Amino acid sequence: MRRIRTLLAVTIGAAAALLVGAPPAGAQQLVDAGKEGDGSGGLAFVLFAALAMIIAAALFYMDRIRRRRGEESDE
Repeated sequence: MRRIRTLLAVTIGAAAALLVGAPPAGAQQLVDAGKEGDGSGGLAFVLFAALAMIIAAALFYMDRIRRRRGEESDE
């Protein structure tokens, strides 16, 4: 009975993840930087810079964790 319940929970979770992770194609572009005169180009640049910083911070953090785990296993 427990296996069936676990299988059902995994199936429902996978279906929910598929539905949430598949937005419509029109929702892909959140900021339109092509318009002139409305300032959306500046907003797009700021959002891109923030995203680049978040990705760099995440990579730095993951590398730091990997190095710490390597030091612990050497001891």
